Amino acid sequence: MNWYVAKIVFRITPVKASTVGQFDEHLRLIRAESLEQAFIKARLLGIREEDEGNEQSQACWEFVNVSELMPLGELCDGAEVYSQVHEVREAGAYIQLVHQRASSLTA
Repeated sequence: MNWYVAKIVFRITPVKASTVGQFDEHLRLIRAESLEQAFIKARLLGIREEDEGNEQSQACWEFVNVSELMPLGELCDGAEVYSQVHEVREAGAYIQLVHQRASSLTA
């Protein structure tokens, strides 16, 4: 068995109409024999977690698809699980945001 990280994307549609598209990306660990099996398992997770919404939930969660699937190497302390490159116009503002998020984790 192998471990994979799957990015499962959901579209969030509010009960009240909105002009802004909102999406939620979940990173999930998947254990499977092959990449193909991991993809199928990740899609089934997304389908099962779809929520049509109701008056209490205020939103509908629609499964879009699995947008990324990466095999993991050995699971050990400090192992890289996910990596993403960000391109921004204001590097200083992005660095400040990272520091703010880090300080909120230790507060």
